[in-house]
Amino acid sequence: MAITQERKQELINQYKTHDNDTGSAEVQIAVLTEQITNLNEHLRTHKQDHHSRRGLLKMVGKRRHLLNYLRNKDITRYREIIKSLGLRR
Repeated sequence: MAITQERKQELINQYKTHDNDTGSAEVQIAVLTEQITNLNEHLRTHKQDHHSRRGLLKMVGKRRHLLNYLRNKDITRYREIIKSLGLRR
């Protein structure tokens, strides 16, 4: 269910805004999206895993708050991250 350290580092390198960036909104949204995708796959096979489902809902809420923050702060960065991650179809 959890993403590997290598995959997380790839996401950080792809979405960072400067050299030492590991915690910008874009990076956090990308990592959360990857975790949400993996957890969705887990829940498709384990339908009764309600504890993981609660964690999924918490992650979706956190991503939603980060997206709202980014939309209010800089709309162009928001549109870029939405397009690159394939959200809001």
